[in-house]
Amino acid sequence: MRSGEGLERGMADGLHIGAQCYVAHRGETGLDLTIGEVQAGVPMAPDSMMIWFSMTKAVTAVAVAREWERGNLDLEAPAARYLPEFGTRGKEAITLRHLLTHTAGIPNSDGIMEGATWRESAEENLARICAAPLEYVPGTRAGYHPAAGMTVLGAVVAAVSGTAYTEYVRREIFVPLGMDDCWVGMPEDVQERYGDRIGRMHATDGGAIRPLRGVDSPRAVATPMPGAGGRGPMRQLARLYEALLHGGVLEPVTVAAISARHRTGMIDETFGVVADWGLGLAIDTTAMGPHCSRR
Repeated sequence: MRSGEGLERGMADGLHIGAQCYVAHRGETGLDLTIGEVQAGVPMAPDSMMIWFSMTKAVTAVAVAREWERGNLDLEAPAARYLPEFGTRGKEAITLRHLLTHTAGIPNSDGIMEGATWRESAEENLARICAAPLEYVPGTRAGYHPAAGMTVLGAVVAAVSGTAYTEYVRREIFVPLGMDDCWVGMPEDVQERYGDRIGRMHATDGGAIRPLRGVDSPRAVATPMPGAGGRGPMRQLARLYEALLHGGVLEPVTVAAISARHRTGMIDETFGVVADWGLGLAIDTTAMGPHCSRR
């Protein structure tokens, strides 16, 4: 298959209006492709800013790992040690390790699996999670937490660093790695400056292409969502993963620790399959497993 053929077919089939694809191998760029539109009537460009959804989780995992390296976090400690308001309704025993491995027992504490929106402030989202009950005993079962676990971890990073999560990832990760156009929680004045560079999600079912409501409103884009709200060009997001391979963001021993298997052989109840996890990173998931190296 020639480069981009699958993406072109997806456009022809009405699945999406455009895409970016970036591939690097051993530090060399192998593919840097753009196709279609970033939003209706606006051509996709290499610096167009895509929404990352769950790839944002890797950013939060790196942020936690940085504070762990610095001795500011104990992964075996209850999250409530750093975020006292979280320790209610059975959640007192949830550790940072539970949150990182998606075994914390709060996959739907923010209601997201039932369609709850993230249009409120970050503080309101966190308060909703803190007020929710435990769904199962931490560590005894596994189930992908679409947003809640990373929301708590983002708040923990903010608490121990004294820096708001959005500012922390910009200062500690994005800017040092040259990811200047990357954000998790993009202020509305910044959105105005970027203008048409910001990608817009579209629904394509039923043969009609139309903007997907709620995802791209100025308020939603500005609300930091540590598990799903990252935005930026794919070529810049790739720098985070390249830094894990080649250095520049964490010590090698830390990278080895977070990419090792800390959850093994457990059925992921969200997906209904066995999925191994590192510390905040998925390890050979059903979607990517055939293409993963041993590490």
